[in-house]
Amino acid sequence: MIHIYFACVFLFVDTVLSGHVGTQIKTNDRPIIGVLAQDVFHPQPHRNAFIAASYVRFLESAGARVVPLMINKTDDEYTRLFKSINGVLFPGGGVSLKSSGYSKAAAVFYRLALEANSNGDYFPVWGTCLGFELLTLITSGELLLSHTNTSGVALPLNFTADVRDSRLFKDFPEDLMESLASDPLTENSHQWSVTTEKFTKNEKLKNFYRVLSTNTDGQNEFVSTVEAYDFPIYASQWHPEKNAFEWRRPYIPHTPSAVKTTFYTASFFVNEARKSFHSFASVEEEKKALIYNYKPEYTGTQSAFEQIYYFD
Repeated sequence: MIHIYFACVFLFVDTVLSGHVGTQIKTNDRPIIGVLAQDVFHPQPHRNAFIAASYVRFLESAGARVVPLMINKTDDEYTRLFKSINGVLFPGGGVSLKSSGYSKAAAVFYRLALEANSNGDYFPVWGTCLGFELLTLITSGELLLSHTNTSGVALPLNFTADVRDSRLFKDFPEDLMESLASDPLTENSHQWSVTTEKFTKNEKLKNFYRVLSTNTDGQNEFVSTVEAYDFPIYASQWHPEKNAFEWRRPYIPHTPSAVKTTFYTASFFVNEARKSFHSFASVEEEKKALIYNYKPEYTGTQSAFEQIYYFD
């Protein structure tokens, strides 16, 4: 008999998260993930930062709740939030990788994540598109981007041999992996990439991240999916959230396999967050922090995003 004990926000369950049938592990079944806001190009009253709603829907679809992480806060505030959430996602966008509120906040959360994981306190990090680029900059200390013709195109993934032992793709069905390798299921919206050549020549990147896939624009091969060897840090140059939640651009794939890609990727990262046991000091503090306190605006007539959350 499997005994299930409910205790606070986690429970002991017989679960596939362990990777071993019959192994009981402790999981947090009420994960809360922080999504980092970024600077608005032309700030207006009550519109200084934003989060595209598709990132929120992406995480919610796999059973997580979301806390918006505001820019231009103190390190103490970020540390308090870090101890309250179970993972962080750095979204795509177009702000500066060196001087924006987004990049400065991300650097703080990255440092805290490294420290926590090094001390046995599990805390996952995900970077999408700009978030991927920022993670390579923070990890290597160098801006290694090259211009690529990849702004608005869906591509299949060129998997490396390391994908067989990856954590990220381990639970993807075989037929979906075959589709990812042959069909244009991953949407790219970036003008800059880290080429495979620059990646492999940089010792810090090469020793920190395992390359799971690459792509090419016909001229340059670039790295498109990575996971850290020794930390729960993951990044994709492509957008897993768009397939199911963004409809404004004709090159976003919406086939059944494309939508499965969204949900299997979301499920993977949320399951990583279930391994974290950070929590807010009180239920009231948690309630005040959740994104439910904000209303997304419909922006599909004037933006690449269907909905956007704006913040002061």
